[in-house]
Amino acid sequence: MSDSLTPLWLERRFQENKQRKNDQRHPYQRDKARVLHSAAFRRLQAKTQVLGVGMNDFYRTRLTHSLEAAQIGTALNAQLRLQSPDIATLLDDQLIETLCLAHDIGHPPFGHGGEVALNYMMREHGGFEGNGQTFRILARLEPYTQDYGMNLTRRTLLGILKYPVCHRQVARPGVQGPAANFRQLKASDWQPAKALFDDDEAILDWVLSPMSDDERSAFQSLKPEPDTNGHRRSRHKSLDCSIMELADDIAYSVHDLEDAIVLGIVKQSRWQEEVVEPLIGAGGPFSPTQLSRLSDDLFCPEHYRRKDAIGTLVNALITAVTLETQSDKSITPLLSQRARLHPEHHGLLKVLKAFVLTNVIRKPEVQLLEFKGQQMVMELFEAFASDPQRLLPSTTARRWQDDITRGNSGNRVIADYLSGMTDEFAARLHENLFTPRSGNLFELQSRM
Repeated sequence: MSDSLTPLWLERRFQENKQRKNDQRHPYQRDKARVLHSAAFRRLQAKTQVLGVGMNDFYRTRLTHSLEAAQIGTALNAQLRLQSPDIATLLDDQLIETLCLAHDIGHPPFGHGGEVALNYMMREHGGFEGNGQTFRILARLEPYTQDYGMNLTRRTLLGILKYPVCHRQVARPGVQGPAANFRQLKASDWQPAKALFDDDEAILDWVLSPMSDDERSAFQSLKPEPDTNGHRRSRHKSLDCSIMELADDIAYSVHDLEDAIVLGIVKQSRWQEEVVEPLIGAGGPFSPTQLSRLSDDLFCPEHYRRKDAIGTLVNALITAVTLETQSDKSITPLLSQRARLHPEHHGLLKVLKAFVLTNVIRKPEVQLLEFKGQQMVMELFEAFASDPQRLLPSTTARRWQDDITRGNSGNRVIADYLSGMTDEFAARLHENLFTPRSGNLFELQSRM
C-alpha cells in the first residue's frame, strides 16, 4: 500500500448517492458532524467517567472528557506537524477530533462495572468490551443509515481500532464457569478481552482491505505473552489511533486527578508519597523545586492556581510527543508510525495514571457505586433474556427476532440495548422492573 492509494481511505461502506446542495465539507468533517449529532454521543452526558453521574455537578462525565480529549488530540497533531513536516499532510485535525469525540461512545452505563457485567452475561456469546462496542455503534448500529451505522470513512474506522483483532483471536481459551450468583461475581475475574466482536469481522475485513497481506499480518500481530487475565493483546494500531489514545490517556490522568482533588478524594500527603517522590527518584521532567510549586498549586484552595498547575501538566505531556516506528512491514506512516511520549514524560504519565487508579478508581466509595451498577446491569440483562419479545422495546424486539432467525442467540442485541443506556435510564428502568409500587405505564412508555 502507498500514499497514492489515499482515496481508498476516504471510501464508505455504503456509497451514498445523496449529496446535499453546496456542501463543501471534507469527508472527515462529515464524519465529525455525524458523531456530534448522534444520539450515542449525546448519551455520554449522562454516563459515568469515574465518579457517578449526579454525585456533583463539577466533575467530568464521559461527554466532557471526550471534548477535552479532542482538544488535546489537535494539540498533539500540531506538535507532530512541527516535528515531522514530511508527514504533516497526513495529520488531519478534523479526523483526530472525530476519533476523540467518538472513542467512548460504546462504553455502557456505570463505567467499568457495566462493562464487566455485560462481559459476564455475554461469556458464552462472544463477550463484551467497550471499544468493540464503539466500533459496532459507528459501523452498524447508530441509525444514520439503515444498515451501516454512521457510515464513516474507512480511515476514521481504522482510527477507532485500538485493538484491530477479533474476540476469538485473543480471548483466553475455554469458557470460564459462572459465579454462584450475581452477588458473588468478582470483577477481576471477568475483565474483557480487548477486541472487536466476532459478529463484526466482515466490517473489520473491509476496513483493512487496502493493506497487503504482509501489512495486515504485521498490523494484527499479537504480543507474545497473555495479560494477567489470560487474554492475548494486539501489538499495533494506526498513527491516528495512537494520537487519539494518547489524548485520552492525558485527559483521563490529569483531569480525573483534578476532579478528585477538588472533591477532597485525594490528599497532598498521598500525592507527595506516590507521585512527587517517585518522580524525583526517577529524574522526571520536573525539578524538585518545580514539583514542589506544582504540588502546592494543585492543592491550593485558590482555583486559578490549581487550574494553572493542571495546564502545566497537560502542556508538559503534549509537547513531549514524538513518533516511533512500530512496524517495518508498511511503507506508509499511517501504519508504520505511532505517537509516543519521550521516556521521562511517559514515566510521568504512567505515575499519574497509577495514582488515579489507586486513589480514585479503586477507592471503596467509588467501587461501591461500580458494584451497584454492575448488579443492576446483570439483573436487567437476565430479565430481558428471560422473555425478550415481552419486555424489549418493539424495535429492539424485532432486531432480536431477526438475530434469532439468522441462527444466533439474540443476546448480542440485548447487550446492544443495555450498553446504550445512560446511568439514570438504567437505574430507573431497574427500579420500574424490580421495585414494587414504582413506575406506571406512561413513565415506562417514555423510556422505551
